[in-house]
Parts: sequence; C-alpha cells; structure tokens
Amino acid sequence: MIRRRLLPSAAGRLGAVGVAVAVAVAVLGITAAELPNHRVVPAGGASTGAPSPGTGLTGAATTHLVVPDVIASVPGGLTEADMAKIKKLSGVRAVLAIDGARITVNGVLLTVLAAPAAALRPWTPPTTASSQRLWAAFQAGDLITTGQAAAAAHLASGGNYPVAAAVSTQISDGGTALLGVAGVDGVVNQAVGKKLGLVSNIAVLVNAPAADIRTLVSQVQAALGASARVVPLVPVAASTNLPVDTTPPTGRPTNYLQLFQESAAMYCPGLSWTVLAAIGQIESADGQNVGPSTAGALGPMQFLPSTWAVWGIDGFGDTGAPDIMNPFDAVPSAARMLCADGAANGGAGLRQAIFDYNHADWYVDEVLALAAEYANEY
Repeated sequence: MIRRRLLPSAAGRLGAVGVAVAVAVAVLGITAAELPNHRVVPAGGASTGAPSPGTGLTGAATTHLVVPDVIASVPGGLTEADMAKIKKLSGVRAVLAIDGARITVNGVLLTVLAAPAAALRPWTPPTTASSQRLWAAFQAGDLITTGQAAAAAHLASGGNYPVAAAVSTQISDGGTALLGVAGVDGVVNQAVGKKLGLVSNIAVLVNAPAADIRTLVSQVQAALGASARVVPLVPVAASTNLPVDTTPPTGRPTNYLQLFQESAAMYCPGLSWTVLAAIGQIESADGQNVGPSTAGALGPMQFLPSTWAVWGIDGFGDTGAPDIMNPFDAVPSAARMLCADGAANGGAGLRQAIFDYNHADWYVDEVLALAAEYANEY
C-alpha cells in the first residue's frame, strides 16, 4: 500500500496555525524609510497544476500548497550567497525570498511583505491561495491585509489611502485575507514593494519536510550566522486532535470541500475530513495534477493501480468499475483505506494510517499540519 506522492515544484504557505513569528516584529520593526536599498535575489517560482478534469466539482485550489518549516531573516536582507547556502542544506525542497518593512497606511503602522504573485501564492493559506478575486487585486497593485489590520487602519475594499514609506503615495485596498504569519499585516506585489522601498529579501521561507525541525533550525542558523533570526513554523510533533464533522451527508457533493466532508462522514465516521482535504491537496492540488507520478500513481488521491485494485470503490451512487481518476470514487476509497488502517481512532492510529498512505514521517507531519490549518480556516 505504499504510494509516493507527486511532489510539487513549489511548496508551502506563509505560516502554520498558532505560530507567533518573531521575525516580523524583530526584523520588520523598522520603517521602509529608514532602510537602504539592497540587491534583489529572484524569489522562488511556483507552478500551477493542470486544470481539474471535468468532474463537476468546483472550488479546487490553484496550485500545490505545502506547509513551510522555517522562516529566517538577516538584518539588512539576505544576499545571494545566503540563499545559495540555504538551498544546499540537506532536505531543503523549496525556498522563497520575501521583501518587507513597516510602513504607514492611512496613519497606522503596518508590517507589509512583498513578492511576485506566482511565487507568493503557493505559500499562503488554502482559502487565500484559491481566491481568484484576491490575486487579481494583488496583481493590479492593491494592498491585501488581514481583517484586523484593515479594522485598525480603517480600510475598506476598493478605497484609496495615503501611504508613508520610502515615498509618500496612495494605495488601493484590495480586500482582506488570511495571511498565516502572526505579526504580518499585509502583502503587496513586488513592483509595489519596490516603489514603497521595502527591504529586498528581508526574510526567507524554507520548506524541508523530510528534515528534523530542530536540526533544520540549527543548520539554517549556522548558514546565516549569529545575526540571523530563525523561527520554526511547524510543531515538533503535529497534533492529531482534529475536528470530526457529525453532520449527516446531504447528497452528491458539488465542490471539493463537500466531497472531503461527506466522504469522511459516509465512509469513515470518526475521521476528520481535514485529513482527506490535506492528502488531496498535497497529492494533486485537489485534482489538478492527476499523474502519473514517477512511481505510477494516478488520480486526485494518487493511488498506485495495485493499491486501487484492493481499495477502490464506487462512491456517491456511481456504478460500474471504480475509476481511479474520478474524485467521487477516489476520495471515498482513500477514506475507506485510512479507516481500515485505524484513522478513525485518532491519535497514534491516525498517524499510522497516514504513514501507511505514504511511508514517511515527514509526510505524516505535513498532512497533519495542513489538516490543522483547514480546521482553523473552515
């Protein structure tokens, strides 16, 4: 039952649940007007998956999302040499350099980050990454803030407000969103960030899911030197305390959120739907990249054909041979297999079931961390 996931080419989100990122306060606690210009290191790119097949489901994410492990900063910004050192560390799969500083918006001091949309989007929380409206506003040069920041600065979506940074100008408010990093109030695209004088490469997000988090923090610290601030973004051991939805199924789902919720309720009572959602996102970005993977895995839940032959079932009233590519069959089949492995028992049983889905401890932690974020958002 071993299956290897199709690894994303760009990974992560801007944070994990409940993390108070000291970097935002300690390093971005000065204004853009006080900071010199620094050379730019190209930010990490991102790839979008193939369009979701014609399943009738809506609401799929736009790209792969994977939990980031560490955020690090160097006063004055990271250099190209700093970035090269981090990329060479064992287990590092993706990095994202981000610009940032504190600026005054409508008379209120806000901590703002900047990066290109294609690079930043995969590192944001699921609901943020999937919002087409939000990213259209971001691309147009609008400021996207947290709800708390918008309230503090009296910002309303579509309004124009004065900004005091390296320059004095006006900026449009593009709405509010979950950003996922405590202490960060807003984001702008890289072109706007340059105009405002944000510090280039003030911090870097690091994705290294196979690494021991304590070891990774030590390695990044050694690579960047004593002046660097390095903060872990994931717990040492991800929690298995996830919500279970006991609402009776309402029929054939119309979007992926309903599909995960109803599959858990119907095919594995006691399993949190957030685990199915996390696996579906990590494996295929909710049906956007259905393989085959390098190991031959297929479909939205990335089953090996040999495993599918054992666990594949028709779901939600479908008839005929179970279809590995059909999410209405694949997600219930994943729930059924997880259940047989003890997922509904929670705790160690849930961890073992996820491990059986993909034989890697880092995969278990990544699934649970993303599941916790889904629980927090929904």
